[in-house]
Amino acid sequence: MRFCPECTTPLAAIEQLEDGGPKTRLRCPACGFTHWNNPTPVLAAVVECTDRGGQLLLARNAAWPGRFFGLITGFMEAGETPEGGILREVAEETGLQACASPRLLGVWDFQKKNQLIVAYHVPAAGEIVLSPELAEYKLIPPDKVRCWPQGTGQALATFLRQRGIEPEFFE
Repeated sequence: MRFCPECTTPLAAIEQLEDGGPKTRLRCPACGFTHWNNPTPVLAAVVECTDRGGQLLLARNAAWPGRFFGLITGFMEAGETPEGGILREVAEETGLQACASPRLLGVWDFQKKNQLIVAYHVPAAGEIVLSPELAEYKLIPPDKVRCWPQGTGQALATFLRQRGIEPEFFE
């Protein structure tokens, strides 16, 4: 954000006393607006395909360079619960329907993107039909999947540990 949404004045890094002490944030020198820049909640799903022997579905986002496959993710919408949001994302992005309620795996910070990741295990089944947002998918048995060290990779590692599988990580 570069301009004040209230008066269109360019924002500036201004230090101001807050509850926790002095804090520099982007603020409007004209009207006093503060851009808080709080992390955005992102929902993530370890999708277990119950009708495919419990294999995990990993997908490649069409906008990602290379052939990295990750969890199904998306932004939480206003007015929905995290559980409702992750069920919506799984259905929208994969065409799969949940077979059981999503189970919270945990919450992780992803400071590189200023996001807070809320991750769930979602048992699902049905015909896989990818949204245009996703380029391709892989189905991988849990004992063969490898985790990545940042972001949603920690959620996948947590899921594997809950299954008694010690996760392997790649760089």
